[in-house]
Amino acid sequence: MEAVEQPRIMASDRHVIDQPTESDCSADMNTHFVVCRFIMETGVKLGMQSVPIATACSLYHRFFQSASLRVYEPFLVAMSAIYLAGKVEEQHLRTRDIINVSHKYFEVDSEPLELNSQFWELRDSVVQCELLILRQLNFQVSFQHPHKYLLHYLLSLKALLNRHAWSRTPICETAWALLRDSYHGPLCVEHDPQHLAVAVLHLALQAYGVELPQGEAEWWQVFCEDITKSTIDTIISKLLELYDMEAKCT
Repeated sequence: MEAVEQPRIMASDRHVIDQPTESDCSADMNTHFVVCRFIMETGVKLGMQSVPIATACSLYHRFFQSASLRVYEPFLVAMSAIYLAGKVEEQHLRTRDIINVSHKYFEVDSEPLELNSQFWELRDSVVQCELLILRQLNFQVSFQHPHKYLLHYLLSLKALLNRHAWSRTPICETAWALLRDSYHGPLCVEHDPQHLAVAVLHLALQAYGVELPQGEAEWWQVFCEDITKSTIDTIISKLLELYDMEAKCT
């Protein structure tokens, strides 16, 4: 993979397009999906917990909100986002481990890189790109993730449902899986964390046809006062688009 064999921050050999076309935007979305899958799989191999992985994806998406794929190498940005996320979430990772696991991701049968000029060049690129991300994000690299909200909502939901309805449907597992998958796209930086938590829970309930007891307000209004049904539908629609994208990228 070029990002490993020829490390760089600037993708200077790519044609820079001032006004991306619709096809360019679609191609960019596919690229971001693939790179975020790389972040998640690499993070798991590095022993990262779910929140640091979510932070790495958020850093990546936030960076490319104001940067172009025609200027910056996405996999190098991803490697630096993993490195920076480890610092932010106090799960520190060695650059050497990130580089070797990433190299193994692209070259499955390869051995760890030797400590030669190629390795040190790549390491310098990762560190330089980390500084670039910090500057691009104005050093605002802490994120409030939906995880704690989803946990709270699931505990409240369990109290609303009878134990048989809760035990016979994997609502909890499905909601967590949907939340994890949502980080393949920019939902995590486009919507409030509590809104994203409500939306994935709403989709999980819909998937199994589970209905909650009716009251004066909808359950999602009780959980989150400022969310609307329109917002829930928008988030779900974007999330389902990611699953369509997965089929195209595999």
